[in-house]
Amino acid sequence: MPAYWMISNRALENGVPGSTRGPVTYWVSDAGPLNIFTNWKQVSSADFQTMLAGAADQFPALDQGSNEQQSHVTFFIHGYNNGWQDAAQRYQQLCADLYSGPESLGLCISFDWPSQGSVLGYLPDRVHARDCANDLADVFSRLYDWLLGKQQAAMTDPKNTCKAKVSVISHSMGNYVMQKALASAWTRKNQPLSSSLINQLVMVAADVDNDLFDADGSDASDGDAVANLTYRITALYSGRDAVLGASAGLKHFGVRRLGRSGLATNPPANADNIWEVDCSSFFPPSVGGMDIHSAYFGPYGTLPLMRDILRGLDRSVLDTLGETQGDAWPAS
Repeated sequence: MPAYWMISNRALENGVPGSTRGPVTYWVSDAGPLNIFTNWKQVSSADFQTMLAGAADQFPALDQGSNEQQSHVTFFIHGYNNGWQDAAQRYQQLCADLYSGPESLGLCISFDWPSQGSVLGYLPDRVHARDCANDLADVFSRLYDWLLGKQQAAMTDPKNTCKAKVSVISHSMGNYVMQKALASAWTRKNQPLSSSLINQLVMVAADVDNDLFDADGSDASDGDAVANLTYRITALYSGRDAVLGASAGLKHFGVRRLGRSGLATNPPANADNIWEVDCSSFFPPSVGGMDIHSAYFGPYGTLPLMRDILRGLDRSVLDTLGETQGDAWPAS
Protein backbone atom coordinates (compact mmCIF):
# COMPACT_ATOMS: atom_id res chain seq x y z
CA MET A 1 0.00 0.00 0.00
CA PRO A 2 1.18 3.59 -0.60
CA ALA A 3 3.07 5.41 2.10
CA TYR A 4 1.64 8.83 1.23
CA TRP A 5 -1.76 10.01 0.04
CA MET A 6 -2.94 13.29 -1.46
CA ILE A 7 -6.23 14.71 -2.68
CA SER A 8 -5.67 17.97 -4.52
CA ASN A 9 -7.75 20.57 -6.29
CA ARG A 10 -4.82 22.65 -7.48
CA ALA A 11 -4.63 23.16 -11.22
CA LEU A 12 -1.37 22.05 -12.79
CA GLU A 13 0.74 24.95 -14.01
CA ASN A 14 3.80 24.06 -16.11
CA GLY A 15 3.45 20.48 -14.95
CA VAL A 16 3.29 21.14 -11.20
CA PRO A 17 0.47 22.08 -8.81
CA GLY A 18 -0.06 25.84 -8.84
CA SER A 19 -2.12 28.45 -7.01
CA THR A 20 -5.41 28.22 -8.92
CA ARG A 21 -8.30 25.84 -8.43
CA GLY A 22 -8.63 22.90 -10.79
CA PRO A 23 -10.39 19.54 -10.87
CA VAL A 24 -10.06 17.23 -7.89
CA THR A 25 -7.29 14.69 -8.46
CA TYR A 26 -5.95 11.78 -6.42
CA TRP A 27 -2.30 10.93 -5.85
CA VAL A 28 -0.16 8.37 -4.02
CA SER A 29 3.54 8.06 -3.35
CA ASP A 30 5.85 5.41 -1.95
CA ALA A 31 8.79 7.67 -1.15
CA GLY A 32 9.83 11.30 -0.87
CA PRO A 33 10.92 13.95 -1.14
CA LEU A 34 7.24 14.73 -1.57
CA ASN A 35 7.88 18.27 -2.80
CA ILE A 36 9.28 16.74 -5.99
CA PHE A 37 6.13 16.26 -8.02
CA THR A 38 7.49 13.35 -10.07
CA ASN A 39 7.53 11.30 -6.86
CA TRP A 40 3.73 11.30 -6.94
CA LYS A 41 1.56 9.03 -9.10
CA GLN A 42 -1.95 10.03 -10.12
CA VAL A 43 -4.69 7.42 -9.65
CA SER A 44 -8.43 7.42 -10.25
CA SER A 45 -10.90 8.27 -7.52
CA ALA A 46 -12.11 4.66 -7.51
CA ASP A 47 -8.59 3.23 -7.22
CA PHE A 48 -7.73 5.71 -4.46
CA GLN A 49 -10.81 4.64 -2.51
CA THR A 50 -10.07 0.95 -3.04
CA MET A 51 -6.46 1.29 -1.91
CA LEU A 52 -7.48 3.40 1.09
CA ALA A 53 -10.11 0.90 2.19
CA GLY A 54 -7.55 -1.87 1.77
CA ALA A 55 -4.96 -0.02 3.83
CA ALA A 56 -7.47 0.65 6.61
CA ASP A 57 -8.54 -2.97 6.59
CA GLN A 58 -4.95 -3.95 7.41
CA PHE A 59 -5.11 -2.06 10.70
CA PRO A 60 -5.31 -4.35 13.75
CA ALA A 61 -8.77 -5.27 15.00
CA LEU A 62 -9.11 -4.17 18.63
CA ASP A 63 -11.76 -4.59 21.30
CA GLN A 64 -13.73 -1.65 22.64
CA GLY A 65 -11.46 -1.29 25.66
CA SER A 66 -8.52 -0.50 23.37
CA ASN A 67 -10.07 2.58 21.80
CA GLU A 68 -6.96 4.70 22.43
CA GLN A 69 -4.84 2.26 20.41
CA GLN A 70 -7.14 2.24 17.38
CA SER A 71 -5.50 3.39 14.15
CA HIS A 72 -6.48 6.54 12.32
CA VAL A 73 -7.18 7.72 8.83
CA THR A 74 -6.34 11.38 9.27
CA PHE A 75 -6.94 14.25 6.88
CA PHE A 76 -4.37 17.05 7.05
CA ILE A 77 -5.59 20.39 5.70
CA HIS A 78 -2.77 22.90 5.33
CA GLY A 79 -3.12 26.60 5.95
CA TYR A 80 -2.72 29.99 4.37
CA ASN A 81 0.59 31.00 2.81
CA ASN A 82 1.49 27.44 1.82
CA GLY A 83 2.45 26.94 -1.78
CA TRP A 84 2.38 23.35 -3.00
CA GLN A 85 6.01 22.58 -2.15
CA ASP A 86 5.67 24.00 1.38
CA ALA A 87 2.45 22.08 1.93
CA ALA A 88 4.04 18.84 0.67
CA GLN A 89 7.04 19.29 2.96
CA ARG A 90 4.87 19.94 6.00
CA TYR A 91 2.74 16.91 5.20
CA GLN A 92 5.81 14.69 4.86
CA GLN A 93 7.20 15.92 8.18
CA LEU A 94 3.85 15.36 9.90
CA CYS A 95 3.80 11.80 8.55
CA ALA A 96 7.32 11.25 9.87
CA ASP A 97 6.39 12.60 13.30
CA LEU A 98 3.00 10.96 13.86
CA TYR A 99 2.29 8.39 11.13
CA SER A 100 5.41 6.25 10.89
CA GLY A 101 7.34 3.79 13.03
CA PRO A 102 6.11 1.68 15.94
CA GLU A 103 4.10 4.59 17.40
CA SER A 104 2.35 5.37 14.12
CA LEU A 105 -1.22 6.62 14.46
CA GLY A 106 -2.15 4.99 11.15
CA LEU A 107 -2.10 6.88 7.86
CA CYS A 108 -2.51 10.51 6.85
CA ILE A 109 -4.02 12.05 3.72
CA SER A 110 -3.11 15.54 2.56
CA PHE A 111 -6.01 17.63 1.29
CA ASP A 112 -4.10 20.14 -0.80
CA TRP A 113 -5.97 23.31 -1.76
CA PRO A 114 -4.59 26.20 -3.84
CA SER A 115 -3.22 28.64 -1.32
CA GLN A 116 -1.35 31.50 -2.97
CA GLY A 117 1.74 30.87 -0.88
CA SER A 118 2.42 34.56 -0.24
CA VAL A 119 1.54 37.12 2.41
CA LEU A 120 0.02 39.39 -0.23
CA GLY A 121 -2.26 36.54 -1.24
CA TYR A 122 -4.22 36.52 2.03
CA LEU A 123 -7.57 37.76 0.75
CA PRO A 124 -7.45 35.68 -2.48
CA ASP A 125 -6.57 32.69 -0.28
CA ARG A 126 -9.73 33.21 1.74
CA VAL A 127 -11.74 33.18 -1.49
CA HIS A 128 -9.95 30.01 -2.60
CA ALA A 129 -10.63 28.43 0.78
CA ARG A 130 -14.36 29.07 0.49
CA ASP A 131 -14.47 27.80 -3.09
CA CYS A 132 -12.45 24.70 -2.25
CA ALA A 133 -14.75 23.70 0.57
CA ASN A 134 -17.24 22.11 -1.82
CA ASP A 135 -14.54 19.79 -3.14
CA LEU A 136 -13.66 18.68 0.38
CA ALA A 137 -17.38 18.36 1.17
CA ASP A 138 -17.65 15.85 -1.69
CA VAL A 139 -14.87 13.81 -0.08
CA PHE A 140 -16.44 13.99 3.39
CA SER A 141 -19.89 13.11 2.02
CA ARG A 142 -18.63 9.98 0.27
CA LEU A 143 -16.70 9.00 3.39
CA TYR A 144 -19.79 9.51 5.52
CA ASP A 145 -21.81 7.20 3.28
CA TRP A 146 -19.03 4.59 3.34
CA LEU A 147 -18.81 4.68 7.15
CA LEU A 148 -22.58 4.29 7.47
CA GLY A 149 -22.35 1.29 5.18
CA LYS A 150 -19.63 -0.21 7.37
CA GLN A 151 -21.77 0.31 10.47
CA GLN A 152 -24.71 -1.45 8.87
CA ALA A 153 -22.49 -4.31 7.68
CA ALA A 154 -21.06 -4.67 11.19
CA MET A 155 -24.56 -5.19 12.58
CA THR A 156 -24.75 -8.34 10.46
CA ASP A 157 -21.18 -9.49 11.08
CA PRO A 158 -18.85 -7.83 13.63
CA LYS A 159 -15.91 -8.75 11.42
CA ASN A 160 -17.04 -5.98 9.06
CA THR A 161 -16.48 -3.27 11.69
CA CYS A 162 -14.33 -0.39 10.48
CA LYS A 163 -10.87 -0.72 12.02
CA ALA A 164 -9.98 2.98 11.71
CA LYS A 165 -10.99 6.23 13.32
CA VAL A 166 -11.38 9.24 11.05
CA SER A 167 -9.61 12.34 12.32
CA VAL A 168 -8.64 15.76 10.99
CA ILE A 169 -5.72 18.09 11.65
CA SER A 170 -6.44 21.49 10.13
CA HIS A 171 -4.02 24.42 10.27
CA SER A 172 -4.62 28.14 9.97
CA MET A 173 -7.02 28.94 7.11
CA GLY A 174 -7.31 25.23 6.44
CA ASN A 175 -9.78 25.38 9.32
CA TYR A 176 -11.98 27.66 7.22
CA VAL A 177 -11.89 25.07 4.41
CA MET A 178 -12.80 22.40 6.95
CA GLN A 179 -15.57 24.53 8.49
CA LYS A 180 -17.28 25.24 5.19
CA ALA A 181 -16.82 21.66 3.96
CA LEU A 182 -18.41 20.10 7.03
CA ALA A 183 -21.25 22.64 6.92
CA SER A 184 -21.96 21.62 3.33
CA ALA A 185 -21.68 17.89 4.07
CA TRP A 186 -23.98 18.20 7.09
CA THR A 187 -26.62 19.95 4.98
CA ARG A 188 -26.35 17.33 2.23
CA LYS A 189 -26.86 14.53 4.76
CA ASN A 190 -29.97 16.20 6.24
CA GLN A 191 -28.18 17.45 9.34
CA PRO A 192 -27.67 14.13 11.16
CA LEU A 193 -27.52 14.34 14.96
CA SER A 194 -26.66 10.76 15.91
CA SER A 195 -23.81 9.71 13.64
CA SER A 196 -20.37 11.33 13.76
CA LEU A 197 -18.03 11.46 10.80
CA ILE A 198 -14.89 12.64 12.59
CA ASN A 199 -13.64 11.20 15.85
CA GLN A 200 -11.02 13.83 16.70
CA LEU A 201 -10.65 17.27 15.11
CA VAL A 202 -7.54 19.25 16.03
CA MET A 203 -7.86 22.91 15.02
CA VAL A 204 -4.30 24.27 14.99
CA ALA A 205 -3.90 28.07 15.02
CA ALA A 206 -7.35 28.29 13.47
CA ASP A 207 -8.00 31.32 11.27
CA VAL A 208 -11.75 31.27 11.92
CA ASP A 209 -14.07 33.34 14.11
CA ASN A 210 -13.60 32.54 17.78
CA ASP A 211 -17.39 32.60 18.32
CA LEU A 212 -17.87 29.85 15.70
CA PHE A 213 -19.44 27.51 18.26
CA ASP A 214 -21.63 30.10 19.99
CA ALA A 215 -25.37 30.10 19.30
CA ASP A 216 -25.26 33.79 18.39
CA GLY A 217 -21.97 33.63 16.49
CA SER A 218 -21.60 34.98 12.98
CA ASP A 219 -21.13 31.45 11.60
CA ALA A 220 -23.23 29.60 14.17
CA SER A 221 -24.84 27.25 11.64
CA ASP A 222 -21.36 26.19 10.48
CA GLY A 223 -20.35 25.65 14.10
CA ASP A 224 -23.37 23.42 14.66
CA ALA A 225 -22.35 21.32 11.67
CA VAL A 226 -18.76 20.90 12.82
CA ALA A 227 -19.81 20.08 16.38
CA ASN A 228 -22.47 17.57 15.31
CA LEU A 229 -20.24 15.72 12.85
CA THR A 230 -17.33 15.47 15.32
CA TYR A 231 -16.94 13.48 18.52
CA ARG A 232 -14.39 15.89 20.05
CA ILE A 233 -12.93 19.21 18.90
CA THR A 234 -9.69 20.62 20.31
CA ALA A 235 -8.54 24.16 19.51
CA LEU A 236 -4.82 24.82 19.95
CA TYR A 237 -4.15 28.56 20.19
CA SER A 238 -1.65 31.18 21.31
CA GLY A 239 -2.05 34.87 22.00
CA ARG A 240 1.54 35.25 20.83
CA ASP A 241 0.56 34.37 17.24
CA ALA A 242 1.35 37.53 15.25
CA VAL A 243 0.12 36.07 11.96
CA LEU A 244 -3.42 35.76 13.28
CA GLY A 245 -3.15 39.24 14.73
CA ALA A 246 -2.56 40.47 11.18
CA SER A 247 -5.42 38.28 9.95
CA ALA A 248 -7.90 39.92 12.32
CA GLY A 249 -6.69 43.35 11.24
CA LEU A 250 -7.22 42.54 7.56
CA LYS A 251 -10.84 41.60 8.06
CA HIS A 252 -12.00 44.34 10.47
CA PHE A 253 -14.97 42.16 11.40
CA GLY A 254 -14.63 42.83 15.12
CA VAL A 255 -14.40 39.08 15.75
CA ARG A 256 -11.21 37.62 17.12
CA ARG A 257 -9.41 34.63 15.63
CA LEU A 258 -9.91 31.30 17.38
CA GLY A 259 -6.23 30.42 16.97
CA ARG A 260 -5.10 33.62 18.70
CA SER A 261 -7.73 34.27 21.37
CA GLY A 262 -9.24 30.88 22.07
CA LEU A 263 -12.95 30.19 22.34
CA ALA A 264 -15.17 33.23 22.80
CA THR A 265 -17.22 31.19 25.30
CA ASN A 266 -15.46 28.38 27.11
CA PRO A 267 -17.08 25.94 27.04
CA PRO A 268 -19.64 26.86 24.39
CA ALA A 269 -23.23 26.43 25.52
CA ASN A 270 -24.77 23.08 24.54
CA ALA A 271 -21.48 21.85 23.07
CA ASP A 272 -19.54 19.88 25.67
CA ASN A 273 -17.36 18.18 23.02
CA ILE A 274 -15.31 21.35 22.38
CA TRP A 275 -12.31 22.49 24.39
CA GLU A 276 -9.12 24.53 24.00
CA VAL A 277 -5.45 24.49 24.96
CA ASP A 278 -3.40 27.67 25.26
CA CYS A 279 -0.06 26.57 23.78
CA SER A 280 1.85 29.81 24.44
CA SER A 281 3.94 28.19 27.18
CA PHE A 282 5.33 25.58 24.79
CA PHE A 283 7.23 28.06 22.63
CA PRO A 284 10.47 29.60 23.94
CA PRO A 285 11.04 33.37 23.75
CA SER A 286 13.35 32.80 20.78
CA VAL A 287 10.34 31.74 18.69
CA GLY A 288 8.92 34.99 17.36
CA GLY A 289 5.27 35.82 16.91
CA MET A 290 5.32 35.22 13.16
CA ASP A 291 6.99 31.83 13.67
CA ILE A 292 4.56 30.63 16.34
CA HIS A 293 1.83 30.26 13.74
CA SER A 294 3.58 27.15 12.39
CA ALA A 295 5.62 26.21 15.48
CA TYR A 296 2.96 23.71 16.57
CA PHE A 297 4.56 21.35 14.04
CA GLY A 298 8.06 21.93 15.44
CA PRO A 299 10.07 20.39 18.30
CA TYR A 300 8.31 22.20 21.14
CA GLY A 301 6.13 19.58 22.82
CA THR A 302 2.92 20.26 20.96
CA LEU A 303 3.24 17.23 18.67
CA PRO A 304 3.16 14.77 21.61
CA LEU A 305 0.09 16.64 22.84
CA MET A 306 -1.49 16.31 19.39
CA ARG A 307 -0.72 12.59 19.35
CA ASP A 308 -2.51 11.97 22.65
CA ILE A 309 -5.44 14.19 21.69
CA LEU A 310 -5.86 12.12 18.53
CA ARG A 311 -5.57 8.91 20.52
CA GLY A 312 -8.57 10.10 22.49
CA LEU A 313 -7.11 10.60 25.96
CA ASP A 314 -9.62 12.42 28.15
CA ARG A 315 -8.93 16.12 28.61
CA SER A 316 -8.71 15.70 32.40
CA VAL A 317 -6.06 13.01 31.91
CA LEU A 318 -4.08 15.27 29.59
CA ASP A 319 -4.24 18.04 32.20
CA THR A 320 -3.17 15.68 35.00
CA LEU A 321 -0.26 14.36 32.95
CA GLY A 322 0.91 17.95 32.41
CA GLU A 323 0.62 17.65 28.63
CA THR A 324 -1.45 20.81 28.26
CA GLN A 325 1.19 23.08 29.83
CA GLY A 326 4.70 23.74 28.57
CA ASP A 327 7.65 25.18 30.48
CA ALA A 328 9.46 27.12 27.76
CA TRP A 329 7.74 30.47 28.30
CA PRO A 330 6.38 32.11 31.47
CA ALA A 331 2.65 31.86 31.99
CA SER A 332 0.85 35.14 31.35
